[in-house]
Amino acid sequence: MYQVTEPAAMNTAFARAFNSRNIDRLLALYEDQALLCADASGATLAGRAQIAGALGALLALPGTMESRNLFCLVAGELALLRAAWSLVGDDGSVLASGSSAELVRRQASGEWRYVIDHAVGASMQAR
Repeated sequence: MYQVTEPAAMNTAFARAFNSRNIDRLLALYEDQALLCADASGATLAGRAQIAGALGALLALPGTMESRNLFCLVAGELALLRAAWSLVGDDGSVLASGSSAELVRRQASGEWRYVIDHAVGASMQAR
């Protein structure tokens, strides 16, 4: 499993877990009661059981994930992140891309996990 000990490393860890195609590695990055908004619909999934379904669908997509942390603001046990991510096909074409917004929390073990993950939250247009 990937243990993230620096919050700015969450996005890289997520991409590595995705690229391993291992659902357990992805789920290990989330707190038990984390929230996930996987798209711009606003639908929110709560808890690892619901999140597992969305991550399973994500793993079914082709391509290799690349994710670059754009900023990390730390306030005690919490950190706010934004990342630019993309799914890249074998031919180098971009299959999907976006910018995420996330809140992560330091656990008692010292590792960081997602509390709130909005996969496209930072790339949505104002309504």
